[in-house]
Amino acid sequence: MVGFIALVMSRAIPLFQSMQKKLDRINQVMRETLAGVRVIRAFVRTRHEEARFEESNRDLFNTTLKVNRLFAVTIPVMTAILNLSTVAVMWFGGLRVDSGQMPIGNLTAFLQYLMQILFTVLMAVFMFVFVPRAAVSAGRIREVLDTEPSIRDPQVPVPLPRRLPGSGGRIEFRNVTFGYPGAQSPVLHDVSFEAAPGETVAIVGSTGSGKSTLVNLIPRFYDVTGGAVLVDGVDVREMDRAELWARLGVIPQRAFLFSGTIASNLRLGDGNATDEDLWRALETAQGADFVREMDAGLDGPITQGGTNVSGGQRQRLAIARALVKRAGILIFDDSFSALDFGTDARLRAALDREMGWATRLIVAQRVGTIMKADRILVMDEGRIVGSGTHRELLDSSETYREIVFSQLSQAEAVA
Repeated sequence: MVGFIALVMSRAIPLFQSMQKKLDRINQVMRETLAGVRVIRAFVRTRHEEARFEESNRDLFNTTLKVNRLFAVTIPVMTAILNLSTVAVMWFGGLRVDSGQMPIGNLTAFLQYLMQILFTVLMAVFMFVFVPRAAVSAGRIREVLDTEPSIRDPQVPVPLPRRLPGSGGRIEFRNVTFGYPGAQSPVLHDVSFEAAPGETVAIVGSTGSGKSTLVNLIPRFYDVTGGAVLVDGVDVREMDRAELWARLGVIPQRAFLFSGTIASNLRLGDGNATDEDLWRALETAQGADFVREMDAGLDGPITQGGTNVSGGQRQRLAIARALVKRAGILIFDDSFSALDFGTDARLRAALDREMGWATRLIVAQRVGTIMKADRILVMDEGRIVGSGTHRELLDSSETYREIVFSQLSQAEAVA
């Protein structure tokens, strides 16, 4: 029995490992198909996706069939071992009883002991059917649990200076270089600048110039590979991350909402915020009007990912969520892209009025969003190639002029 179980286990574990990978593959295909159903229909690729799913499904089916066939043999073999053992005991025991070498009571007792032992082993084998799959699943979970994060808190965090309510934070980049793991060359090269409390610093550049990567270094979504990023005079790598994040309000490039209500999403910024605080943030983010039009107002339902509201509404709710936090540093990573020009202008005016004390970093593709910034940083291929106000850069930066005149006429640019 032990030998047979070992043989089954040695064959079953690799099959289960393969089956888990193929199960991942079929889930991936199904997820992509459901998420991209409109793209599939638009490009008339329904048959192609059906064939792709069929291929993954057939591959998983064949592997699962091999596993089930293996275990289909296990129970009959174990039962045969049990019955043959009983026959052997009866055969050799009967010969000894017949010759008078053993009393019949001993044979009966031996049969009972044998049946108890082997039947218990047989029951254990039924459990062993699940062990190979459990072992593979446990190994996959263990890989996740044993993964050491590359970004972690220091053993002795440096305390940040106390921030007074209504006061901004100071950001400083000192000769920052950053490259993604495995990349041939860095994304950012020797970037240096400062953003003072109450200042609006805009970052503009062509696609792939490193704008989003730059602002993602502040909340330590990545760690710099050279130089340092400082918040209020302290290197972010020397801070407790919770304390760092408490000082930041981040509006990501892709606005994401959680299933629940509008109020529950906004209170992610501050769990103790009152309804009045939420309405004030919505007014600043230009989202109060459409929330009032909803039947339930702040208790209006939000589906997972915010798919029951438009892209512009989703962006405004994400901005309001960050404003509820009343953080000293606000980071807008292309967070105005889904807004029309009028809403964009009103929102920026409201930000100046309500959050003028905060340090604001704005990443934008649209020149109209950043023309009135206190300072504009122009990025090209991971380097800052220009810094100044809109008018100063029009005179001094060829890269900035190209970006501006690709969107605005000369009269609009100098207005």
